[in-house]
Order: sequence, then C-alpha cells, then structure tokens
Amino acid sequence: MIRFILGFFGSIFSWLTLAAIMGALTLGAIFWMYSRDLPSHEQLANYQPPTISRIYSGQGRLMDEFARERRLYTPPEQIPDLVKHAFVSAEDKNFYHHKGYDMRGMVAAAVEALQGGRLRGASTITQQVMKNFLLSSDRSAERKIKELILATRLEQSLDKEQILGLYLNEIFLGQNSFGVTAAAQTYYDKTLDELGPEEAAYLAALAQRPGNLHPVRQHDDAIARRNYVLREMRENGYIDAASYDEAVARPLLTVQAGDYPSFRSQLPERDYFTDEIRRQLSRNFGEDEFFGGGLTIRATVDPELQVVAAHALQKALEEFDRRSGTWRGTGESIDPASLDDESWEAALADIRVARDITLDGQWFVAVVDAVGDQTLTLKIEGQPDPSPWEVPRSDISWMTGSFHDNFSRGDVVHVRRVTSGDDGAGDFIRWSLRQVPEIQGGFMAMDVNTGRVLAMQGGFSYQYSVFNRATQATRQPGSSFKPFVYAAALDSGFSPASIIIDAPIEIDTGAGIWRPQNASRKFYGPTPLRTGIEQSRNLMTVRLAQEVGMDVVASYAERFGVYDHLDPFLANALGSSETTLFHMVAAYAMFANGGERVEPTLVDRVQDRWGRTIYRHDTRICDDCGTEALPAGDSPRITANRERVMDAITAYQLTSMMQGVVQRGTAAGAVNLGVPTAGKTGTTNDSRDVWFVGFTSNVVAGCYMGYDTPRRMAGASGGGTCAPVFQEFMTEAVRKYGGGKFKLPPGGHFIKIDRFSGARLPDDASGDYVVAEYFRDGEEPLFGVMFDGGFAMGANLPLFLPGEIDGGDTTEVQTSTGEVVVIPERADSGQVAAGGLY
Repeated sequence: MIRFILGFFGSIFSWLTLAAIMGALTLGAIFWMYSRDLPSHEQLANYQPPTISRIYSGQGRLMDEFARERRLYTPPEQIPDLVKHAFVSAEDKNFYHHKGYDMRGMVAAAVEALQGGRLRGASTITQQVMKNFLLSSDRSAERKIKELILATRLEQSLDKEQILGLYLNEIFLGQNSFGVTAAAQTYYDKTLDELGPEEAAYLAALAQRPGNLHPVRQHDDAIARRNYVLREMRENGYIDAASYDEAVARPLLTVQAGDYPSFRSQLPERDYFTDEIRRQLSRNFGEDEFFGGGLTIRATVDPELQVVAAHALQKALEEFDRRSGTWRGTGESIDPASLDDESWEAALADIRVARDITLDGQWFVAVVDAVGDQTLTLKIEGQPDPSPWEVPRSDISWMTGSFHDNFSRGDVVHVRRVTSGDDGAGDFIRWSLRQVPEIQGGFMAMDVNTGRVLAMQGGFSYQYSVFNRATQATRQPGSSFKPFVYAAALDSGFSPASIIIDAPIEIDTGAGIWRPQNASRKFYGPTPLRTGIEQSRNLMTVRLAQEVGMDVVASYAERFGVYDHLDPFLANALGSSETTLFHMVAAYAMFANGGERVEPTLVDRVQDRWGRTIYRHDTRICDDCGTEALPAGDSPRITANRERVMDAITAYQLTSMMQGVVQRGTAAGAVNLGVPTAGKTGTTNDSRDVWFVGFTSNVVAGCYMGYDTPRRMAGASGGGTCAPVFQEFMTEAVRKYGGGKFKLPPGGHFIKIDRFSGARLPDDASGDYVVAEYFRDGEEPLFGVMFDGGFAMGANLPLFLPGEIDGGDTTEVQTSTGEVVVIPERADSGQVAAGGLY
C-alpha cells in the first residue's frame, strides 16, 4: 500500500516536473521566438525627441514658436525629485527596485481581472518607455512579451535616472503637451522647479488619462486623481503628512481655468514675419527638422519698425477703402436671441474674425444689440461697460446709407476707441466702427548692405488672411520695373544726358496693333534719359528697350533676381510681367549699395538643439576682429566679399536719376525725408496694381497695393497711394538708422547739363534747369545725338514745351482726411496690357 502511494505521488511529481520543464521550454521558446528581429533598444541612449523651434528677435525676445509636438527637453538630472517622485508614485511605485518588470504588479492585475475587476496592463515605467519608443500601443500578448524582453534589456544598458528621463520627456500629458516641462508651462506657466506637490501630482495624474482629466471640464475627477497621487507620495515617503494635508486642501489652479495667464498669451501675436520664417526654413531645412528639431532662430526683424510698417500700410488701405463708402463688415453674425442673456459672449468668442489689429488703438470685436436712427448700440467682447456702448450717426458719415440700411441685430463688427490722444491713448470719447478693407497690399523694408529684412507686412491683418502679399503675391510691377531698363541702357553706353525720342509707337504683335502711350497722352519729342525716368515716360522706355535690346533688359532683370526668366517682349519693359514685392525690394537694394549683390534674409542665425550654428547669413569677413586694440576712433575693417552685379558708376547714375523721381517727378510732394532719397513709382493699367519702391543710403523699402482679384482702383497711383506709406515708415527708419549722401564711386567726373534739352552747360551755370550728371573718366559724352529705337517719328506731331510735366486729363479725388489729390486718368494702351503707366 505504501509502495502504491509512493508510486502514485512519484508519478504526479514526475508529471509536474515534466510539465514544469515543458512549460519552461515553451516559455523560453516563446521568448526566444519574439526576441528575434526586435528593434534595438540601444538607440535610446542617443534620445533626440522632437522639440519646439523658437524664433527670437535681435534683442533676444521670444517672438514665436512652432512644433507638432509641444515638447521642451529637460535632461534627467535637471528634473526636480518632486516631479520624479510624483510620477513614480502614480505609475510605478516599485520603479527603483524592479528590473524592468513588476511580477507582483502583474500577478495583482491578473487576480483583479479574474475577480471581475477592470483589465489593466500593470506596465512598469520601463515597459511604457519601450511601448512609447519602439513598439505599438495595441493590446496584445505579442506586444506584451516584446515589451518585457526589451524592458529587461534596457534596464541592463541604462540606469534608472536615464530611463525615467526618457519617460518624463516623452509622455503625452494633454493640451498638445509632451513631456513634463512643456506640461508645466501649459497648465501653470511655470518651470519645473517652481511646482508645488499638488501641481506635480496633477501632472502625474494626467499620465493615465490625459484626455479625460481636464482641469475645468472634468474638475472633480481631476481633483480625485490628483489627491490619489498625493496619497501615494505620502505612503511612499516622498512627502510628509503636513505637506500632504496642505496639498490636498489646495484648489486646482490652472491656466485653463483662467487662474494664470497662458504662456502663449505673453508672446506677440503671430504675424507675417514669423510665418514667412516658418515657410522659408521649412523649405530649406525640411518640415520635420523645423517643427521638431528644437531650432533656435534669431530673426532680423526690428520690432519697433515692424509695428510702424503694419500701421502705415493699414492706414493707407483703410483710407482707400473708405472712399468707396461701402460697408461690408465682417460678414459674420450670432443668434440675436443670445443677446438677451449672457450667452452672447461665448457665441462671439466662437466667431473667427481678426483680433490682431492695433491701428490707432486696439480693434475689438463687438455685436450689434440695437439699431436706432441716430445710434448703434453694441455689446463689446471683453470690455467692462464704459457706458454707453454706442456709436453715433456722425461716425458713419463716410458710409453710404443709414444704420438701418447697413446693420441688423446680431451682426458682428469691429470697433475701436476714439480718444483724445493717438493710438488709443488719452481720455475716452466714443466708440467707432471699423472694417477690414477689401483692398490689400504688402510692405517690406531691408538693410541695403546686409540684406537683413527689418519689417514685413503681408496684408491688413494676419488673422484675417495669412496670405503674404509681400512674398507670395505675384503682380505687375508697372513702371517700378523701368529702372532695370535704364540700368541696361547706362551699362550699354547711354548716359543720363542721352536723348530719346518721345513720340507715338505702333507695334504689330501678331494679335493686333499695340500703341503704348504716356499717362498724359502727350508727346514730348527729344528728351533726356533723366526726364524719361523722372516723369515715367512709357514711349521713351519702349524705344530705349528696343534700342538696347529686350534680351539685354531681360538678362538684367534676371541678374537682379526680379525674375527667374523674363520673356523679351517690349511690353515687359513697362512692367507687364508679374513678380513679387520681395524680389523688387531686394533688387533695389543693389542700386542703393553701389551695385553689389545682396541676398534678402529674415534670419540672422539658426542654431540646432545643442547650440551649434547651422546657418549664418552674414558671410562678410572682419579683418581686424582679431586685433586686441584699435586706434581711437577706428572701427574694424569689413570685407564684403560680394559679387558685383552692375558697374558702380552705373548704380550711382541710376540712383541720381531716381532721386529726381522724388524731387520733381512722379513721387514729388509725397516723399520728403530730409536725407537723400531715391525711388520709383509704379501704376499699371486701370490702376490695378500700385507700387512705390525707394531707398536711402541705409534702408530700402517698398509698398504694393491692389485687390487680390485684380480690378480697377479708381483714383489710385503709386505716387499718391503707396508713396505715403513709404514716407511714414521711412521717417521712423531714418530717425533710427540715419541716412546720408549716396557713395560716390571713383573714376568719374561731373558735367552740368540742361535737364530739359540734354545740352551741355558751363561749369558755373545755375538754375532749376541745371543738373550735374556723373560721367566716366575718359568717356566724352556725345551731346545732341538722338535715339528712336528704330521707330519712325511722324512729322507735325503735337509736341509740348520742354519741361512741361505730364498733366493730361485729371480727376480730383478727396481723401477721407479731406485732402484733394489730383490723379491723371488712365491711358489707353491698345490691345496689349502695357504694364506701367506712371
């Protein structure tokens, strides 16, 4: 009997032993099978997570940031112990003791599941690192086995602090925040070392349910989970009882609840400048590197001049828009019933309209509450009651129709304060209605020597339209292109005193007869080159282009970067081929600096996440920067090391001629800076596009205005509409950056000529008709020789007196400020668009 019992238990033991061996072999086989072809965990030692790229101004002020995953990497040794302990308590209390997996936790999870409880993974922090970095998030036995294998391997290659650092920098914590540093900024606008126990505990609570513990929408659940983490921290010995009692008694204060200002609210509103940096660097470095490379970008922008540029362009656009007398508003409205309770504020907040306009003070979003005969009653977003919220009838004197004709209850509008001072300063007087103009435009300014873009405005409002009309809008430059025709001529043997015939032209284009005309519809006969550009004579420009050769003109335009390729059609001499303001301003900078190539840039320097410079715009050589001491009053010598794109004397001659545009030509009276200034207007057929590009010795700036879908702008011109924008901006730019005489290149001499006839004058001649032109040494100019471009000049033409400026048929236009501006009527250019008029 005893032998039988012993045999029975022996058999059972043998079977159990065999089963254990087979189980071990099976388990080993499973782990061996899944351990093959696993991703390498060793790459985590060189962890480089996607991090935020940030843009700073030249003064070091943070301007903007870009990221797909909003993450700020913090080395593990710099993460406070309080934060580490909160996450360990919430997610893996045995983290510092296990070897990658927690067998007790796994058994407890299995028992809980068998007893009908919830199914949980019981993953350690190490396992979560493996899942987040190397594996998928699917719930499967296969993934769990791989996770265990990799976690064990990782514990053998990295220490606990390194593993915890990977976890705390990678984890998603809601609100597009990845990692604890970004989350602390998102929820509290604090750094990690500023967090209290209750704040660290809430961040740790988010690790389990980042989408379901919102501090406002799921407030009670968030408090409960936070207090659970605090309790675990106390039981694990990370905080004492007094700290625990104090922490659980604190309310949940967050940015989302309005208890702290958000980090983003302290940054300037995103504008055209930083968005253009995003566009250009994404193209140059790739989107993945820009949005995740943690780049530090130093922008060239001058913040003060950027505001001046925005306001100058906005002012001109608004003034032109008001001439139409048409009210369009925002085109948005809310349910009028919401105005009878407090829900109107939430409804208005959901309306997407521009909130970034500060012209003459901040523009606010409002809703029409009541429409009367003499007043319009409003409710204004975010404003305490400055009784009354009313707009008087006198405010819409510029507008066609009455309040009842243009407004209904529930309409969403823009308003600004009218005050006793400028820019919203001073005592409040009343509210005034505003609207975003239908006409748009762009403005850009840059340093003529370095190419640093100082200001850029791509439209009236970035939030209204992100399309950047300074860099993306391709439009006809009109007569602002003419300097490139004259540059080609001056380099081809012409001089400012050369005589060009101003007379009618007929060209058979194959599609009809093209008859370009001057803006005045008059003809002036033999005229010096200088007068041709000062008065923007179309007929002279076409004849000059024909004389020089449009292929030569096209090559000049391409050399200056105005076009990648320009077809050699004569109409293109008048600016009929489209380009961008960005290219035009950069090209004019080369006139201003004496003919040296300069590349425009919005970025001075780019550094990677380790602080290494990976892009630097300024390639000039500082010859004396290694010298310990320089003589008193001396500055370091700088070698520009730049390509020459045009002869320096040609650049000076052209600049001198363009100074005449400002002094007595098509921009006369609109531009007066008190320092030498040159520029050129541009107005296309029917005034569809109006331009002014000009420069001093230090700064070049350009303005373009037009409807996004081109159409006639009655009363608009480059000199009357865009030049005032240039004047307002450059007044501040000259005050800040100065301006002097344009550099006179060696190798030439001055000769006085009659600017009306081109005749040579004695050296002692003086008077309004006298101008000193700069000629090359050893090159005796030919006076009295006329060029007609091969086009015949008809007899008995109705020529006008020498010196008579373009007048023509004119129209008087009254601006919103009461100023009367005289605008020439458009010229008929026949069957083919001629581009520039004046």
